[in-house]
Amino acid sequence: MVQGSNAKTGDVVVLVGTRKGGFILSSDAKRKSWSVSGPHWPGGDIFHMAYDRRDGAVWAAVNSPVWGSEVQRSHDLGATWVGAKDGPRFDVGRGLTMSRAWHIEPGRESEPGVVYAGVEPAALFKSTNGGDAWTEVRGLSDHETREQWQPGLGGLCLHSIVVDPVNKDRMWVGVSAVGVFGTTDGGESWETMNQGVRADFLPDRFPRFGQCPHKVLSPRTMPERLYQQNHCGVFRSDSAGENWLDITEGLPSRFGFVIGIDPHDPDIIYTLPEDSVLKDGEAGGGQRYVTDARFRVYRSRNAGADWEPLTSGLPQESSYLHVLREGMTTDGLDPCGIYVGATSGQIFYSRDGGEHWELLIQHLPAINSVESGVVG
Repeated sequence: MVQGSNAKTGDVVVLVGTRKGGFILSSDAKRKSWSVSGPHWPGGDIFHMAYDRRDGAVWAAVNSPVWGSEVQRSHDLGATWVGAKDGPRFDVGRGLTMSRAWHIEPGRESEPGVVYAGVEPAALFKSTNGGDAWTEVRGLSDHETREQWQPGLGGLCLHSIVVDPVNKDRMWVGVSAVGVFGTTDGGESWETMNQGVRADFLPDRFPRFGQCPHKVLSPRTMPERLYQQNHCGVFRSDSAGENWLDITEGLPSRFGFVIGIDPHDPDIIYTLPEDSVLKDGEAGGGQRYVTDARFRVYRSRNAGADWEPLTSGLPQESSYLHVLREGMTTDGLDPCGIYVGATSGQIFYSRDGGEHWELLIQHLPAINSVESGVVG
């Protein structure tokens, strides 16, 4: 029987979703020695795990080739798990079947019990009772552009959910390969929010929708600002998604999957460039491993105006490593900890904002996601 994590108040937990179950890594605030719990749901393809800072719950998006997809939760750091009585499912007659659960996002501090789930085919589900029952947010599913949505290589998936921590009516989602959508009325209606974002693979390189965001995040301290790592570059919005600025200059590639934000400074961001399927609008090799086979996390201290490579402790030769869209996270300690999980089963991490890196763990199953939290 798999035991839960023994993390205590003030400890850091790193939640790792893999293709063969989930793992919970924990350490004290020094982040030097780590314990490992898992695998939880060893037969499941865990696309994402999330830590709920409101009550300490751990959430998991579990996908099984036998039992299908579901959202599981644990209130004892993985010792026991509970599924939904009425999980995310499309209503009968909709002509849609949920194939995979992609992302779990706890709601606002002011809304206990509210949790969101992004699924494939792209849709947003909401629970208001702590995950026991889920309802589809039809305002997004029924968007006027829906019939024209096209999948990316990973499928037609809703993978990013950004909740405004203050305004209960405002949130954003990222859909591959459709773009970013935002709502200001609690999900009743949604607007495309892709102005200024490139789509090099389309005849119209700046369409209303059809872009392929890989990850969308917002600083909790500055909800007007959004960042995204897109198939075609890194972008920043200072207008709550109304317009986007291309901040890719200075990076060795436009392509990549992850982006991270220092929780103490919304101007400090991190990304990991990879070789792309498209290079400047032309067909490329599609290797999808770190650019030049060098594992370089890039940091900007000024919201993307300038970038610097961070390499100390990271492999710089023959590093054919790949990191998926949920593969980077930052913790809430100061200095900020950064964690990057590769599909080769390694997690590299920094305890000092990226200046120096170490290998936290290796030989895990292929990593889908890493997420962090501080036990309250």
